[in-house]
Formats: sequence, structure tokens, C-alpha cells
Amino acid sequence: EHNMGTIKATNIEPIADNGTVTLGSSGDTFSLGSGVVQSNLNYPAFKARLATDQTPGTTGWNKIQANTEDWDTNNAYDTSNYRFTVPAGMGGKYHFDLSLRFDSASDQGIVQVRLYINGTQHDASQARFTASGTTSVQMKSNYQVNLSAGDYVELYGYAPSTSQDFGGGTEATSCTWFAGYRIGD
Repeated sequence: EHNMGTIKATNIEPIADNGTVTLGSSGDTFSLGSGVVQSNLNYPAFKARLATDQTPGTTGWNKIQANTEDWDTNNAYDTSNYRFTVPAGMGGKYHFDLSLRFDSASDQGIVQVRLYINGTQHDASQARFTASGTTSVQMKSNYQVNLSAGDYVELYGYAPSTSQDFGGGTEATSCTWFAGYRIGD
């Protein structure tokens, strides 16, 4: 064994173009020093929300028009079509958090939220509620999925009627939002 001390460099690259640089061997552990930040951990990451209430256009599944970003590390969430697209070279496992608030939920029903991946229904979460008057109902869910570069993910909510708005608001309020980040390969 050799103890070589500290290596200081501003950049480490493979000898060949598109080559591989290997650090350590099987079973080795690399620790980050106190205060060191790994710059690409859980990137890309985004959170988008409804700033104002959205009235569902139809009874049934409606795309949630989360048009306000709280963050978007890689400019991968599009506020014009309300979708997250996996950037080039960033395929892998992703975690998504979903939150749907119904406003004026005036009768018994089922709150449902679902991811659509590449335009196809992929996941559903639901919660039954009984409410009266102008009660708001909030549900949250999460989902993990393996995605490839170019795949796109959208958030849909099920509207039992067009009179029950998807609730909007600020980042600090309980509202409808959609967030996600890459877990790894």
C-alpha cells in the first residue's frame, strides 16, 4: 500500500476522449469533507405549482397547468406545456412528488392524481373524501420511475366535476404542485 497524500487539481479527465476515470475499487468508500457539496447530486430537480386556481375543462382527467416554477436546476420543466423532460445524458431513476388540492369540494368523491409519461397514464393515487360547503381537500403522493433522456412527465388530476377547482397558491401555501429529481442511474 502507498500513501500518496493529497492530490490537488482543477480538472481530471480521461486520457482518451469519452473515456472513463475510475476512483477506487469494489468496496471502497469515498467521503466528502465537512462542508463539501456534491454539485450534481439529485439533479435535475424542479418544483412547479399552480399560482392561481385552475378550473377543470372537463369531468375526468385534466392536465394540471403548473405554470409557476419555484426551482428548475436544468431548465427541464416547461411552463408553457406543463411538462418535465429528461435532459440529454440524464436518464436514470427519478422520484416525483405530487400534490393536488381541490377547492369547493362540496360532495363526496375521490381525489385522484396521476403521472402521465410520454402521454400515457402511468400512476394513480387516490383518496376518498366527504366534504360539505366550500371545504378544500388536499392529497399528496410520490412515485419512482426509470426514465430515458427525452422522456416527458406530466401531472394530471381527476375532476369529479368542473365546479371543483384545482387549488393554486404561493410556495408557502398548501396548493397543487409537481416536483421531481433524479435519484441516480
